[in-house]
Amino acid sequence: MIGTDDAGRRWSIGELARATGMTVRALYHYDEIGLLRASERTPAGHRRYTERDLRRLYRVRTLRTLGLSLEEIAGVLDGAADDPESMRHLLTAQLRRLDEHAELIGMLRRRVRGLLRQAGDSSGPDPDRLMTALELMSVFETYLTEEQRERLAERRAALGGEGVEAAKHEWKGLVEEGLRLVETGVPAEDERARDLVRRWDALAGRFHPAGPEGERTRAAAQRMWQDNSAEIGRSLPWPAERIVGLVAYLAQARHTG
Repeated sequence: MIGTDDAGRRWSIGELARATGMTVRALYHYDEIGLLRASERTPAGHRRYTERDLRRLYRVRTLRTLGLSLEEIAGVLDGAADDPESMRHLLTAQLRRLDEHAELIGMLRRRVRGLLRQAGDSSGPDPDRLMTALELMSVFETYLTEEQRERLAERRAALGGEGVEAAKHEWKGLVEEGLRLVETGVPAEDERARDLVRRWDALAGRFHPAGPEGERTRAAAQRMWQDNSAEIGRSLPWPAERIVGLVAYLAQARHTG
């Protein structure tokens, strides 16, 4: 702690980074884009964050976990009142998501207990149960509820094996097309980029349920990508940084459209 006075506690940028698990570089970036600026400066020009800044950072981090982009978060915070009621709504939304995660963890614990009971058998745990446990441990399972996974599985089953393979082939073509647009410098506002987004979203729509439920699964998939883009990108046949750039490009084109 740097110190306190009649106005309350102050944090340096290094202290705030250590306390929140963020990097100093990320806090500098938040400052540069106007998302979180230190309310005060020392005579030497060093940033000093106040309790009000801390509350704003909490809002930023919470909205990030709910799937909003930094640009969207800025819009929300600029139009939101800094009062107990707005914080209550934000905490309620975060608690709902934590409850979803707790449900998934509880499910995984039950699966592991079942495997543990089988571990003493001569044949060991049943392969199907092992596969289920592995699926539950995946990143995908972290972000989607069991019901959402079942709905997605139903959609895949409805498409059939040939339909899924055709969709994969189509998606690969869209990725290659998008990478060419990015690499040749076509602006995200260009009609070619917006047309790509429309076809991309239409393809994704084949795998998501219709209506509000589909919107929730899309939001969960978006959070999964935002939080794990590097890891997911490494599993694809293109360099991870190119895929990350493409997804950002598509998001920008979607926003402009």
